[in-house]
Amino acid sequence: MESRKKSQRRIVLFVFVFVLCVQLQLARTEDCPADGRTWVPFKNRCYHFIHGEEDKIKSYTFERAKTLCQGFELLTIQSAEENDFVIKYSPEVWKGNVNVWLGMYYDTNSEDMQWLPEEPVKYTNWEDSSSPSDLVPMDTCVALHSATGKWESVSCLDEVENGVICETAQTAEAARQKPSALISALVILSVVAIVGVSAVVWFLHQKHNLGSTIITAFEYHPPFRVLDTDQSCLVEAEETDSVP
Repeated sequence: MESRKKSQRRIVLFVFVFVLCVQLQLARTEDCPADGRTWVPFKNRCYHFIHGEEDKIKSYTFERAKTLCQGFELLTIQSAEENDFVIKYSPEVWKGNVNVWLGMYYDTNSEDMQWLPEEPVKYTNWEDSSSPSDLVPMDTCVALHSATGKWESVSCLDEVENGVICETAQTAEAARQKPSALISALVILSVVAIVGVSAVVWFLHQKHNLGSTIITAFEYHPPFRVLDTDQSCLVEAEETDSVP
């Protein structure tokens, strides 16, 4: 009896711990910088869209844009999917079209466009009428138009733009692929199944104990046999005759 109670307690404890672990896993969010600014996660990167002051015209030079990121990277676009993410999220921050500084510049050493800090450019989305060759190479930077997602070559020294996005990588723990909806559903179903099985085991155990109690209560005990009068007299007579 005592061992069964211990088994039930272990099952309940196991289910509780398992459910708690699942909730913590599903509630885990991306590990973006906790520096008081709003970071938006996308894949294994985090993005901070600088709002600026709504009552003033925004204008940032390329050097000022790098300074605003305070040690983080200026926006780099490595794929069409990332480019689309920036376009779709920009209306959440800015009204109308915004020209966003990209962390791209012309590197005189490689004589080609580079991402800060010195990473090769593998993906581009230039406007049809724009190309880095339109400007003096050493003065070439790039701005992204939030309305179209197209890139335009601009002067690093003379131009000012009204949008800045900072970027950084998530930590290794958060960069791991999050469980898919199917896996999450299977985990939840597993928890429900474990709870259900535990409930059935507990019910059957209680039913067994109740049945044993009823059987014990109604256990048949044959009545004490009382000899009738004639048999009693016969026994007494036999006992009397046998005495010397």
